Amino acid sequence: MSNWLILMFFLVSAMIVVGGLTRLTDSGLSITKWEFFKGFFPPLNNETWNAYFNSYKKIPEFELQNFSMTLSEFKYIFWWEWAHRFFGRIIGLTFLIPLIFFSVKIGFKKLSNLYLIFLLICFQGFLGWYMVKSGLVNNIDVSHFRLSIHLLFAFIILSLIFWNYLDLVYLKVKERKMRNYLPEIFIFLIFVQIILGAFVSGMDAGKIYNTWPMMGSSYFPNDNSIINLFKLTVFSDPSLVQYLHRNMAYLIFTLYLIMTFIIYKKKIELLFKPIIILGLIIFLQIILGIFTLLSGASILMSSLHQFSSILLTTCSLYFLYKNMFNYKLFSLNYK
Repeated sequence: MSNWLILMFFLVSAMIVVGGLTRLTDSGLSITKWEFFKGFFPPLNNETWNAYFNSYKKIPEFELQNFSMTLSEFKYIFWWEWAHRFFGRIIGLTFLIPLIFFSVKIGFKKLSNLYLIFLLICFQGFLGWYMVKSGLVNNIDVSHFRLSIHLLFAFIILSLIFWNYLDLVYLKVKERKMRNYLPEIFIFLIFVQIILGAFVSGMDAGKIYNTWPMMGSSYFPNDNSIINLFKLTVFSDPSLVQYLHRNMAYLIFTLYLIMTFIIYKKKIELLFKPIIILGLIIFLQIILGIFTLLSGASILMSSLHQFSSILLTTCSLYFLYKNMFNYKLFSLNYK
């Protein structure tokens, strides 16, 4: 079961990366229909290709932005979206079939938490289509709010899979190490940062203010006013969203330093290794974030930045798990 869950972890991680590339290449609206079963296979003849292309020609993204696109150019963006959807179907089947097998061997009740993950995987497919629909009428891009929900649930699914994997590998004996809730606050801020990152991506906010540490010539974007930070429109303002994303990174790094200080002051040796690994990943994430800005949000740097967010989330969960439980390795036996 642990091998199966770690396989699912890697598949979902790859799915997040492919989804990010689908967004970065502006490919997400190339398939304009749900096609739950029919879309399992790609177009196999020119007639089918032309049918997909003609459907794409009817949406605002083509009419207002890609009106000069050729069929060969359309195929490029189509393959990204098709691969993203195909990957989703593979994840669903790869999770469901072993889940049924283990349910027969072990029992449904002992695996009810894994059925919750499967339901979230199915719901994630619905969220993906809900997101795509927002870009088919009156817009040339999907809603950045729906994009953020779609990405957030991907990370929730990834986190639940990884947490269940840790439960299988380690025997939990409840004994908190840091007697505060800083690790929980830390992982919460990571998820908030993921949402802000989705806002940045959804509005192409990473393509403005491509300087660091200043945003242009000042710390606060000079095309805005601080009072706007307290308005409901703050999350629809590209420069303010980038400002919030930057400063959330600083807050996360500051909290990390505080936790590191506490761990070493109290000599909590069990957490020495996890906090060092977490620090290295935070440093990597910050460096990649800076280079993503300086590159004008290039596809390569943006994709690497998103991939490192997967590493950061995983390391944060591992640190949280290890802080919550003192454990020893054991072989799981359901008999």
